[in-house]
Amino acid sequence: MVDPEVTERIAERRAELDDLEEQLVKQLAEVRAGREDLAATERVLARMGEQIAAERAATAPAVAQVGGKGVLLIPHRAPDLTETALPPEYQRILAEVRDAGGPVTVRQIGETLGVDTGVRGKLEPLRGKLTKLADRGWLRKRPDGRFTVRP
Repeated sequence: MVDPEVTERIAERRAELDDLEEQLVKQLAEVRAGREDLAATERVLARMGEQIAAERAATAPAVAQVGGKGVLLIPHRAPDLTETALPPEYQRILAEVRDAGGPVTVRQIGETLGVDTGVRGKLEPLRGKLTKLADRGWLRKRPDGRFTVRP
C-alpha cells in the first residue's frame, strides 16, 4: 500500500505541473501571436518599401550610359508625375513653350532660351529635346512641326 502522504505530494506536484503547463501554453500562444504580428508587419513594410522605391524611380530622372557618357532619360508623362521629374533644362523648355501661349517653332523657343538661331546646328539639339518631350507626352508636336503644351 502507498503512503497517503506520498499520494498527497504526488497530487500537489501534479497540480503544480498542470498550472505551469497552463501558463506555458498561454505564453506560447502569446509568442506565436507576436511572431504572426511581426511577420505581418514585415510584409507591410516590404510592400511599402517597394512602393516608395517605385515612386522614387518614377520621379527621379534615370541616368543611362550611352557611349560612356551619362545621359538623362526623360520619363513618360503620368497623371501623378509632375514637371519636377524632368531635368532642369527640360523644365525650362517646357515652361517656355507654355509661356508662349500657342504653337511655337523650334527657332522661337531657341530665341527665348538664348540659342544662336542663325546656325542650324545649334537648333538641332533643341529640336531633339522638344521631340523627346513630345514623344514622352509632355508636349504635343503638330503636323506643321510646331509644339504646344499638352493639356
